[in-house]
Amino acid sequence: MRFTTYSKFIPGLAEAVNLQALLDQLGDFLLQSGFAGGESWWGGEDQGDRSLESLRDAILRALANSGQLTPEMLRFLRGESSGDPAQDQEVERQVAELLDRIIRRLMEEGYLNLAEAPQLPAGYSAVFGPEGQARSAAKQVQFSLTEKGADFLGYKTLKALLGTVGKSSAGAHDTPHLATSIESEAASKPYEYGDVLNLDVPATLGRALAREGLTVPLNLEYDDLMVHQSEYRSSAATVLMLDCSHSMILYGEDRFTPAKRVALALTHLIRTQFPGDAIRCVLFHDSAEEIPLAALPQVQVGPYHTNTAEGLKLARRLLLAQKKDMRQIIMITDGKPSAMTLPDGQVYVNSMGLDPRILQETYREVAQCRRAGIMINTFMLARERSLVEFVKRVSEICRGKAYFTTTMTLGQFILMDFMKRKTRRVS
Repeated sequence: MRFTTYSKFIPGLAEAVNLQALLDQLGDFLLQSGFAGGESWWGGEDQGDRSLESLRDAILRALANSGQLTPEMLRFLRGESSGDPAQDQEVERQVAELLDRIIRRLMEEGYLNLAEAPQLPAGYSAVFGPEGQARSAAKQVQFSLTEKGADFLGYKTLKALLGTVGKSSAGAHDTPHLATSIESEAASKPYEYGDVLNLDVPATLGRALAREGLTVPLNLEYDDLMVHQSEYRSSAATVLMLDCSHSMILYGEDRFTPAKRVALALTHLIRTQFPGDAIRCVLFHDSAEEIPLAALPQVQVGPYHTNTAEGLKLARRLLLAQKKDMRQIIMITDGKPSAMTLPDGQVYVNSMGLDPRILQETYREVAQCRRAGIMINTFMLARERSLVEFVKRVSEICRGKAYFTTTMTLGQFILMDFMKRKTRRVS
């Protein structure tokens, strides 16, 4: 994406900003999972909140990094004074006006929602100072990503993943079976009750002529009817299980944000290329709950343990309610199961090693999924020997697949697994 650097501020600068390119640059900020921290642009701590102030800070970073700010604005942001207080104040006002207009455009285009419209108080003095009025007011306004915004980020992620995978045909899921449909892809067959009445006219007339000869009028009987066949395309129901325990943002790496990106990309793929499929999202931690896909961008990790068994139980219940040819669970995790729900509803927790009691409960839920015909494909973001053995055992019980991957390759492996449906082991 090419950008234009302006030598001086013009009123139409905000309108010249490409919103989709800007959203793409803001992707990590909009999907933050609680890993963000450190100093913000204007000083102080940025705790990854959803305030209008943090959004403005992120937009400024994106504009500065892409070279879309004027030299005067950049000098002002670096704290360099021009020597003229009036000129510095004017540049400060221009920066505030630019951000205000961009945020309004994002709202008008339907990418963002705000609790209240972004309004700057009269006068722009000390807009970004520690005690600035606009900064104080911006802290009171919360923003959220709309479904359109989340869908756009999913599309961008999917496009990037398809580019790394190579040429991929994202149609329906092919099977070795045949069925009647509009597209003819195989030899015709005698019509049976329930088939799509997509008549093969030459074959139908040929059967009638072979039976009665060339007569006028030609009598057609039920047995003469021939219909076209096409490849039977199966439907699939998928539950994406995301581990949101605290370990997903520990050890100097944010593992939850890439998982959210994959979920958004998979949702976009299913809705546009596999309209007969269904996808649900389940978070598992001390317990487990289903979340609407529209709420996925706002989800963050917490001080939780990992109750894998409870997540599998909920996912199995959701899949059994789906009347699809294939049912599968895609589980993304980086830690060992460290919690289980007792019969009385209390949660038993043990973070010290692999607790045999918790493992037994987890394996029992895996076996229940296998008996229900549900495949579990596990994507492990860690390579500890004990965790590798745990994932291999899960795969053996449910006859699923185990992928030991990283945040950089997670999306590629999930996409290839979903589209190709081939058994492969990634070591």
